[in-house]
Amino acid sequence: MNDLASQQTSIDWIALVIGVMGGLSLFLYGLFILAESLKRAAGSAMKRILSRLTSNRFKGAAAGAFITAVIQSSSVTTVLVVGFISAGLMTLSESVGVIMGANIGSTVTAQIIAFKVTKLATALIGIGGLWFVFTKKQQFKDVAIMTLGIGLVFFGMTMMSDSTYPLRSFEPFIALMSKMESPLAGILVGALFTAVVQSSAATMGIVIVLSSQGLVTLEAGIALAFGANIGTCVTALLAGIGKPAQAVRAAVIHVLFNVIGVLLWVGFIPELVQMSEWLSHSLGQSATDQHVNIARDLANAHTLFNVANTVILIGFATPLARLATWLVKDRPEKGHLALEAQYLDDILIETPSLALDRARLELIRMGDRIVEMIRKAADITLMGNEFELEQLQELDDEIDSLFEQIARYLGKVSSQSLGREEASDLKLYLNTANVLENMGDLIESRFVHAGFERSKLHEEFSAETRLLMKDLILSVIPSVEWAIEAMDTKSVDKANQIRNEKGKLTINITHLQAHLAVRLSLSSGERARVFGLESEIVESSRRLYDLSKRIARSVLDRAEELERD
Repeated sequence: MNDLASQQTSIDWIALVIGVMGGLSLFLYGLFILAESLKRAAGSAMKRILSRLTSNRFKGAAAGAFITAVIQSSSVTTVLVVGFISAGLMTLSESVGVIMGANIGSTVTAQIIAFKVTKLATALIGIGGLWFVFTKKQQFKDVAIMTLGIGLVFFGMTMMSDSTYPLRSFEPFIALMSKMESPLAGILVGALFTAVVQSSAATMGIVIVLSSQGLVTLEAGIALAFGANIGTCVTALLAGIGKPAQAVRAAVIHVLFNVIGVLLWVGFIPELVQMSEWLSHSLGQSATDQHVNIARDLANAHTLFNVANTVILIGFATPLARLATWLVKDRPEKGHLALEAQYLDDILIETPSLALDRARLELIRMGDRIVEMIRKAADITLMGNEFELEQLQELDDEIDSLFEQIARYLGKVSSQSLGREEASDLKLYLNTANVLENMGDLIESRFVHAGFERSKLHEEFSAETRLLMKDLILSVIPSVEWAIEAMDTKSVDKANQIRNEKGKLTINITHLQAHLAVRLSLSSGERARVFGLESEIVESSRRLYDLSKRIARSVLDRAEELERD
């Protein structure tokens, strides 16, 4: 008894706490830089997967699993889902598959850290660090950072393991851990800890460390993993605060899925233990070290649990969506003068490839508003009354609002670590936003001004002149639409198509100017002032085309820049 008491009192608690905190910090930082490098390396793959998402819920689950495995954040996946719903690309029930797949993707971390390769930690850190210093190509740097990140993860695990080793003989702690075998206690502790640190990976890392020390049984570890699944929902719920109802519903579906999944399995933990042990042995795991086996069994149980839940509940996607819709009512829309961004979300900024993709969607939306303004200007400038002209003028306030939001968002993205292609996309999107804002200002200052001046004159444009000028204004729309499409698809062919339109536009302008010159020579009175307004409209139409050509030039510059590199 005295020996046991001396062992218990000899624990250096300060060293233990510092060791666990330091190890956990290295573990989380390793996961962070690993995720950052994966985002850069897999950014284009993620965008391709997102662009091909269909209403097939099984493909959605696979996409959700892949994206979450890369970005290590199920809340980010939830935000992406909300964007798809808002864009009309999928319904809430169709998005359930993606949300379920996110849970499968989140188990990848536990699988990685369960491998008993902590002895390689310093080697991986050394290889990754030196590789990063001496390599110049970005793709190799990304691989080097991945290696360094994995090394830091394992080194952090080693620090936590070494620090907690004295607890193996500390009876009060052993007694406390034995209480975790009660499913309710384990779930509660796992959920609370995960909610506080907002990282299920951190919870699983600590549980696996404790299990490898023999301090946590497989049953208790599974209960803690169940709790981590529930606790991780807090991040998604916090992300939904102040967001549209659809965002909150997606977060609620995440909560419902995880809670229902835990309720389904909480009475079958012994069976899950048997399944995970069978899987581990089937994969060739030896039984020489029981504690090491528990860590691997726990990771397998975590994966089995989430995969099984997805298979079981994916058929109930529609009822889950209906329940979430019933729980979260539509909110009354707030009145506002300016247009609010629909796709931009700050939670995506740390994943530049996805954030830039959202900026692209917002630019397409901004371009659609510009086309709408041009189409309205073709009628209102030539024939509209002052009230209609004021309405056209107010549309520019919406364009200015979108421009400010997009520019601010891209500014935040620019502070992140960007790959070569991402940096080129950022430049293209900033230029596009600036050009579209200039188009809005041009319509407000030139077309609207010409309309107000026209309404004060006693002499109107002739029917033939109105028809020719309307055709000229509308003829610019294809170039603007092609410019937006070129930005969207990065199409060099589409960009060149805009530049080839100059000859057609020049012919139309020459024909109209000849007509206006004849009208001027045959008229008197205020005709000179009318001619000035007509010439201003013609020149403004040319300016709209020139601005669309600037977007095309940016697309071509991007292609040349990437080709050079």
